Amino acid sequence: MTRGERHNLLKGVGFISPWIIGFAIFGIYPLAASLYYSFCDYDILNEPALVGTLNYREMVGDSVFWISVYNTVYFAVFSIPLGLILALLIAVLLNQKVMGRSVFRTVYFLPSIVPLVGVSMIWLWIFNGDLGLINHAISLLGLKGPGWLTDEQWVKPTLVLSGVWQVGGTIVIFLAALQDVPRSLYESADIDGASPRVQLLHITVPMISPAIYFNLVIGIIGALQEFVRPYVMLDGPGPNRSALFYAINLYDNAFRYLNMGYACAMAWVLFVVIVLLTWGVTALSRKHVHYGGDG
Repeated sequence: MTRGERHNLLKGVGFISPWIIGFAIFGIYPLAASLYYSFCDYDILNEPALVGTLNYREMVGDSVFWISVYNTVYFAVFSIPLGLILALLIAVLLNQKVMGRSVFRTVYFLPSIVPLVGVSMIWLWIFNGDLGLINHAISLLGLKGPGWLTDEQWVKPTLVLSGVWQVGGTIVIFLAALQDVPRSLYESADIDGASPRVQLLHITVPMISPAIYFNLVIGIIGALQEFVRPYVMLDGPGPNRSALFYAINLYDNAFRYLNMGYACAMAWVLFVVIVLLTWGVTALSRKHVHYGGDG
């Protein structure tokens, strides 16, 4: 570097130094500290003591840990596909040229900007087994509604149903992708006599596959970190730990039991799992995701 280039580099570093310092303090340091604490016996109140891989080895034999893993996987397996399919179908409908289209788009997007705590409180009353709106509607048919939040068989399906309601952000991304699909493809398909279902599967889905890939990755990350809804709606692990999700188990270990070392180890396991799943989805996307510049 010349003297002038070094001078310009130093000035540039000086201008971005607030961000660098902030990232080091609030980004790099917490990551490094949590990795160190994951190998320690640490309860926040006392100095951490190194115990090697004990925290990780304890997870293997921890039945509560595996219950939280099962509950989280169950939620992810059902909520992610259901949310993607519902958002795609709504986006296709909202992309049609109908009167008041902007109003419908706004109505479907509004639930996604409502705070999760408020939404959870609303669902808590809707799914109330005695006074809830759903069970009241079922009783009008002469039937008895289930205990949505008190019966362990219904707790996770209830959380899945309440989760897919807020798909407004996913719909917006699909809508943006649908704008780039050439109308000529649909016109050619109409001439060939292709049905709307065939057009959806063979034109729409391949053309917006990058958006599907993006929403899938974001959905995986969000589902594996599900916390607010089960925490607010059940105020605990639920009946027979049926709502003890991974993030709730991590929170309990860190802040209820002050087992911070074990909680840090759980956090790093979750991080590795998310990285591996994202890598797997990305690897599969090479064959199934088509970008505009692909030959």
